[in-house]
Amino acid sequence: MKALSPLIVFLILYLATSIIAQDFYKVPIAVAFLISAIYALLTVKGTMNERIGIFAKGAGNSTMVLMLAIFILAGAFAASAKTMGAVDATVNLALKYLPEQAILPGIFLASCFISLSIGTSCGTIAALTPLAVGIAMRSGISVPLMVGLVVGGTYFGDNLSFISDTTIVATQTQGCSMRDKFRVNIRIVAPVALLMLVIYIIIGKSISTPAEVGDVNFWLVLPYIAVVILAICGVNVLLTLGIGILLTGIIGMLIGTYNVFGWFAAMNEGMMGMSELIIVTILAGGMLEIIRHNGGIDLIIKTLTRNLQSKRGGEMSIAALTCLVNICTANNTVAIITIGPIAKDIAKRFKIDPRKSASILDTASCFTQGLLPYGAQVLIAAGLSEVNPIAIIPYLYYPMFIGVALLLAILFRYPRKYS
Repeated sequence: MKALSPLIVFLILYLATSIIAQDFYKVPIAVAFLISAIYALLTVKGTMNERIGIFAKGAGNSTMVLMLAIFILAGAFAASAKTMGAVDATVNLALKYLPEQAILPGIFLASCFISLSIGTSCGTIAALTPLAVGIAMRSGISVPLMVGLVVGGTYFGDNLSFISDTTIVATQTQGCSMRDKFRVNIRIVAPVALLMLVIYIIIGKSISTPAEVGDVNFWLVLPYIAVVILAICGVNVLLTLGIGILLTGIIGMLIGTYNVFGWFAAMNEGMMGMSELIIVTILAGGMLEIIRHNGGIDLIIKTLTRNLQSKRGGEMSIAALTCLVNICTANNTVAIITIGPIAKDIAKRFKIDPRKSASILDTASCFTQGLLPYGAQVLIAAGLSEVNPIAIIPYLYYPMFIGVALLLAILFRYPRKYS
């Protein structure tokens, strides 16, 4: 167990102190990883330079550096697009043409579309929740139902977006392209999204309160559309994000939202906003390399797969481990960063397609995060709507059903092509 002790220290430090403080955001997760990483260095034999060398091997390998570059560009793109008004324009576009009796499915579709475009569940929740609450208050719809609808829909995009943190980490740790992971993922969750539309149509068929939205500026939505199309076409992710950033600058300056210095400032704000995730990624990568060096990864795999004889069992172990760590950290991206290297080794041992293992990581983390009353997404929605987080949980249908869909995909070896 000594080999796994850094991970145990992290979980105890973060989980125990958060429970004592009754606040999962009281202890900065970067600090928890820093203390655990320092402890990990003490578990390795050799000189300090040799220990740091092992740590640096994990923190600075090619996969890790590429992941960090993607984080930086994704942050720059998201912030520059938001500053020029692209988020508001996307919200308006998604809601502008809603049929009067399709408020619930329309809000759900808007949540899915916006989160897919901007790659962040929290940003979508912040943009849509006030509008959704306003509609609920005017039409007599249950506020927790409407908030749950918005939060649930955001996980469609969080799970599938090409600029989502979870997608970036899942694909990079498993060594597959975002396009290929998308192809696997969409087969698993698309039926759930369609089912949700049917459910919301049935629930909301008697509602006829139209949404009041502002004017739509299609130019502001163009960078999001371009990024999605380029990514689906298989263009290199760094080039895709670079083109998206360039488009935000050109369009933003042409319409007068900002000048070149304002554009630079927005990009800088976005990159700095990714700093905690970058720090956590580096510390987690180095700590996990030390755990691997000490034989901890092999121990985890041996324990998890001791009685497993099939790919199905290997996939189930990846999903279970992701859910467990996500519950402990209340952060789906951190859960994937932590479990990703372990999942890759399990996938190799059982010859699991990396596209399938990446999809399992991402979907399992979104399922778990979506149902945590102490997760950032639910807390943001609860704060904006002034609703108790516990009251929202029963209405988070989409996260519940993607968990069921993932379980069925593992049990019945679906999609067949990638199983």
